[in-house]
Amino acid sequence: MTRSTTRSPQDSPRAVQDPAPPLSHGLKQRHLSMIALGGVIGAGLFVGSGVGIATAGPAIVLLFAATGALVMLIMRMLGEMSAARPSTGSFSVHSEAELGTWAGTTSGWMYWLMLCAGVAAEATAAGAIMHSWVPFLPAYGWVAVFMVFFCASNLTAVKNFGEFEFWFSTIKVTVIVAFLVLGVLGILGVFGNAPGAGNLTDHGGFFPTGAAGLAAGLLTTISGFAGLETVTIAAAESDEPSRNVVRAVRTAVWRIAVFYIGSMAVVVTLVPWNDPKVATAGPYVTVLDRLGIPAAGTIMQVVVLVALLSAMNANIYGSSRMAYSLVTRGQGPRLLSKVTNGVPAAAVVASCLFGFAAVIAGIIWPTTVFAWLLNIAGCSVLVVWSIVCLTQLKMRRRLERETPELLLVRMWGFPYLTWVALAAILGVFAVMATSSDGRHQLLGTAVVVAALIAADRLKQRRDRRGLSTPQP
Repeated sequence: MTRSTTRSPQDSPRAVQDPAPPLSHGLKQRHLSMIALGGVIGAGLFVGSGVGIATAGPAIVLLFAATGALVMLIMRMLGEMSAARPSTGSFSVHSEAELGTWAGTTSGWMYWLMLCAGVAAEATAAGAIMHSWVPFLPAYGWVAVFMVFFCASNLTAVKNFGEFEFWFSTIKVTVIVAFLVLGVLGILGVFGNAPGAGNLTDHGGFFPTGAAGLAAGLLTTISGFAGLETVTIAAAESDEPSRNVVRAVRTAVWRIAVFYIGSMAVVVTLVPWNDPKVATAGPYVTVLDRLGIPAAGTIMQVVVLVALLSAMNANIYGSSRMAYSLVTRGQGPRLLSKVTNGVPAAAVVASCLFGFAAVIAGIIWPTTVFAWLLNIAGCSVLVVWSIVCLTQLKMRRRLERETPELLLVRMWGFPYLTWVALAAILGVFAVMATSSDGRHQLLGTAVVVAALIAADRLKQRRDRRGLSTPQP
């Protein structure tokens, strides 16, 4: 195994590569396209969005529009960088090249932590659903079944991950499209009386909870988009990484608007935002019941289970590849760099074990350790996005100067929209600081970021001492 060497700030960023044996290239364009879609259609949309509606009212549409616009900008930046220099480590490799090892270490391990925490949360929710259907096995037993199954499938071949995500995402996309069609027909009065604009203007108006509700709803909408970046990681294991990532990112960008904003517009138009069922049963079940669709609750419970399993699968994949990239660049324990049949087996197992340990923590310490972990994970995506913006600003200028032919996709309105995105992220941090829960999240995240940067600094100092020590 080739060891990564200490790099001075003056060294060319092109020297920062994943120096390990290449992984297999078993993903195809259809896999990447559906992975990109699956990343934006999760349990957060089907269920979690109900909390956002109950918090912000009909104005949730504007929040999803604003958050969706920010995500589109982030994905465009990631698409530009990944198409130019495809890498298993995606933004972690790029940020290390442009900003220094501290940025690669921080963004990579924060993203890994976020995905592993997501695995735990999704496995816990999926286990609860299965236990309600098949109660002879406890919820944590179902969690173990899911963890073992997806760990095994990710260990065999990357194409297995791709196939699972393809069919999981196909189911989710089909449900969303059917929901939008039924919703529009309901708005037009095909299913009973047309609701008109009453639900948008009554019950306190379009902004019923004011600025406080918008601030609380903002954090909910952002968490729904976390994980979309996995498609730029997966692109490195496709047959034509540069071309495929461009297509996948473009597909994801415009469908964000259709699926998220369209769905929320349908929900708040058809049902009152303060209907208790919106937050408890979920907005989709509430709408389908309103339209008279039989067995709506059962149908959506199956879809939510599919969404949870899809997210588990994607998060295990993404976290294992990020960990693999980090350790092969000398930013983690080398034992995780073991590759078997083109799959980073050690990193897959480690990510699954961490996720299962987090599930156990949720059972033993649900309000302390597990809550802390989820809070840190929820804020991690904002840290990653901030570093992505800073990286793209520098990398774009370097590419234009040195290798403009690699700019297969370009960030819109560069550099102005990149600065707008960064300012928006800083604005979200400022909004979080206005609430007690938000301040706790920020504090915990700041501690983890500081620890990662300190660890990187200690490693760099140790490596410099090693290089300066005379060899016998």
